[in-house]
Amino acid sequence: MSDTFDYFVVFAEMRTGSNFLEANLNAFDGITCHGEAFNPHFIGYPKSTEILTITEDERNASPARLLRQIAHATHGGLGGFRYFHDHDPRVLPQILDDPRCAKIILTRNPVDSYVSWKIAQTTGQWKLTNVKRRKDAQAAFDPAEFEAHLADLQTFQVTLMKALQTSGQTAFYVAYEDLQDVAVMNGLARWLGVSAQLGSLNTALKRQNPEPVSEKVENFPQMEAALSRLDRFNLNRTPNFEPRRGAVVPTYVAAAQTGLLYMPIRSGPELAIRRWLAALDTVDEGDLLSDFTQKSLRQWKRTHDGHRSFTVLRHPVARAHDAFCSKILTTGPGSYSQIRKTLHRAHNLPIPEQEPGPDYDLSAHRNAFTAWLAFLKANLAGQTAVRVDAHWASQAQILSGMAEFTLPDMIVREGEMANYLPALAMQVGHPAPPDPEPLPTLAPYSLAEIYDDDIEQLAREAYQRDYVMFGFPDWD
Repeated sequence: MSDTFDYFVVFAEMRTGSNFLEANLNAFDGITCHGEAFNPHFIGYPKSTEILTITEDERNASPARLLRQIAHATHGGLGGFRYFHDHDPRVLPQILDDPRCAKIILTRNPVDSYVSWKIAQTTGQWKLTNVKRRKDAQAAFDPAEFEAHLADLQTFQVTLMKALQTSGQTAFYVAYEDLQDVAVMNGLARWLGVSAQLGSLNTALKRQNPEPVSEKVENFPQMEAALSRLDRFNLNRTPNFEPRRGAVVPTYVAAAQTGLLYMPIRSGPELAIRRWLAALDTVDEGDLLSDFTQKSLRQWKRTHDGHRSFTVLRHPVARAHDAFCSKILTTGPGSYSQIRKTLHRAHNLPIPEQEPGPDYDLSAHRNAFTAWLAFLKANLAGQTAVRVDAHWASQAQILSGMAEFTLPDMIVREGEMANYLPALAMQVGHPAPPDPEPLPTLAPYSLAEIYDDDIEQLAREAYQRDYVMFGFPDWD
């Protein structure tokens, strides 16, 4: 038994060389790999019936029981198993959270693993121990199937990386090409805490398809064309440097009686929607339900069968203008006085020292707002010391935070509230919902008075992700 680890897991996928790695791990005195212990279709190996006296049915009933058995009842030293992305998901959190479980991550070029998998499907030959019995075939490359294969691999690798980062663990990475290096295998054994070393590798398993990919794929030109479409280095992504946000459940608002829940995006039409929710049940705004915790919101959901939740998107230009006027330009209640001072002092935002007065004209408002948009571009890119506040964070990031608890049933755009919100109320049984009434932003000058192509371009630069994700056109 290792002083550092109680057991190990090899995170791998089909056709990555995991059988070969397992064979060499089992060649070390003191290491036993029990195959695909949590494969949902068999236990360990296709013809096995149990692992360490735990049967497949017993494992299915309690996967944690088999995990404990491997960790503490492996005879002769350190036990482990291979785990693929589609194996029993119930046991994965326990594996990832356990620092006494050594994580070995085996990787291979996804094109090579996909082609190998397709050939094995065609030939039915998944292992090769005698070259004379090797079966030849070519793979048929399916672009859609490969993209799905690649997405599965990448998603699982991100899951592993995030779990290791947040728990402060590290893994031993092995590339497919490393499997032929006895020094790497010996290094892996030392990392596991096993003193035994190999003089040579296990040569029982043979590489099945040593030819270049161009000879193994029957429609290689089509594969080349398909792979050229894939953005291998994600060059076309919209950069996102905003801090991650959680679900701000206390800001959610439910109607007094109707089963509707509003999940606000700050600097949106919040007041108009609150008034509409109150009008639904002919109550005052103070009668709306708010200040939820996750527990009380779950209770509300349980007691309102058929409930619906929604949020409302606002055009980025209009939302930036609302945030600027309500939080930065004014010095009244609810404004951010400290951030205001910092923007005026450190970022040269051309705003008055105090509340705007008679000398704050239309030109001054336009200059101040364009400077605000330029600041937002730097702020959302993580280039300023000022926090990214919910009132001007990107709406895409806020929706991602909502998903930490639950996503809204409907995402409505501000200009379409009159069409969709009454229909949503009717879905939960309201007989005659009123139309929501829009309210103007409180500002010295309206956005329409200062808007032009330059302001639109500045907003697009600051909120590129929102424009791309939600397809916002120019503001009008």
